[in-house]
Amino acid sequence: MNSKSRQQQVIQAFEDFLSTPLETILQRHLNTQTSVALSLFHDMAANVPAYKAFLAEREINPATIQTLEEFQKLPAIAKQNYILRYPLTDLCRNGQLEACDMIATSSGSSGKPTFWPRFFTDELQIATRFEQIFHDSFYSDTRRTLAVICFTLGTWVGGMFTTNCCRYLASKGYPITVITPGNNKEEILRVVQELGSAFEQVVLLGYPPFLKDVIDTGIASGVEWQQYQIKLVMAGEVFSEEWRSLVGERVGSQNPCYDFASLYGTADAGVLANETPLSIYIRRFLAKNPDAARALFGESRLPTLVQYDPCSRFFEVEDGGLLFSGDNGIPLVRYDILDTGGIISYDAMLQFLAEWGFDPVAALQNESHNSEFRTQHSPRGVHQLPFVYVFGRSNFTVSYFGANIYPENVAVGLEQPIIQEWVTGKFVLQVLEDTDKNRFLSVVVELGAGVEGSEDRRLAIASSILSQLLRLNSEFANYVPLEYQTPQVTLAPMGDFEYFPIGVKHRYTRQLEMGQ
Repeated sequence: MNSKSRQQQVIQAFEDFLSTPLETILQRHLNTQTSVALSLFHDMAANVPAYKAFLAEREINPATIQTLEEFQKLPAIAKQNYILRYPLTDLCRNGQLEACDMIATSSGSSGKPTFWPRFFTDELQIATRFEQIFHDSFYSDTRRTLAVICFTLGTWVGGMFTTNCCRYLASKGYPITVITPGNNKEEILRVVQELGSAFEQVVLLGYPPFLKDVIDTGIASGVEWQQYQIKLVMAGEVFSEEWRSLVGERVGSQNPCYDFASLYGTADAGVLANETPLSIYIRRFLAKNPDAARALFGESRLPTLVQYDPCSRFFEVEDGGLLFSGDNGIPLVRYDILDTGGIISYDAMLQFLAEWGFDPVAALQNESHNSEFRTQHSPRGVHQLPFVYVFGRSNFTVSYFGANIYPENVAVGLEQPIIQEWVTGKFVLQVLEDTDKNRFLSVVVELGAGVEGSEDRRLAIASSILSQLLRLNSEFANYVPLEYQTPQVTLAPMGDFEYFPIGVKHRYTRQLEMGQ
């Protein structure tokens, strides 16, 4: 691409972004006859050297792929069979890495980083996900908003990508001002206290456990969060509705459906989907009705539930795993991100909930007595977009007497009243063997700053975890013999080197290695 056509591409894309109302963008999928994913496939087959080679090796002639049904029979691509197999330049259109203007990294499981180039126009379509949140949830079109970026800055995708997208919203006319302390806790607290009162609301954007840590540290040092009208944008982890309620309470949230939004994001392709007030309202209903959640999702744990725009990211489900197609610096079709989950159409979701006696649209309308959450037709945040639910990587469960136990189940036990005052929320779940080779469920729990461990507290925590496991996980309740159900809880001080080293991404499970 020559510099002139590149300039035109940028001007056109930015003009479209600035001048197209959010509602128009989110309704495109209702009128799109041709498949966006199919068009992307033909573009990649013609212009991306690595994908040309991938198809040629499998003797696939792109000209024979003309329908969505044929498209869905194409082999999936993934990091192992595609991204890591070809040179970075060959993964880009026309083999031109220089056609991208930014590169982010993700840490692979091997520890070797993967590079993800992108161009300005790739960020604009992701900015629409942020616009959904800032417009529909936070009313940032009418409120002076301070956006505090608490994601790690540097080459990792979260910080810089989020910063750029928030600035594009400011260009579109939203009264949003961005500041980037990154994951420096002291700086975040200073920024909020010194600047927060000049705005009508403060949005903290970061990873859920880190934001909770910021809030708890702030409370301990006298920050009055409720005076700043705090909102949270999160990514990277599944959390429970008890967690949302607890954090909401601590910042003085009046309406969790409009004060929080979680992103389903990835370094590979930016933000794929996002929570909406509607999806949060539905998830909160399902959290209180585990039988309905089990009937809908087929598992004893609550996944992240988000909505997506099929014109931006096209999802499919294959063998219980999620595949998506989307345009980026490295365009991807039928890409296997190794997340387990599923998709549910808007109509199917509402029909399912009606069978359980629940109408989330009417409930969302009625719940808010504050008229600003209403419009003539329906509340903000209700769009006929399909839902995708995400359990995350399938290898984070532990198996105990044939029951799959999920970190999410244990987390809810630590988020109960009283217990939550003693702990940080971090824990390590593992199945261990005693000297007689009998297995037992071990949970090592991190105590909060300055909290002393005691036998009474240890027993109370074990009892709380057990009651939530029995309530939420029918496999656990039915498979595990009574005498083996109570977890053996160990209390560890904050920052314990073996289990909770500071500055390292926390893993909530450890697998039993045979022969230990």
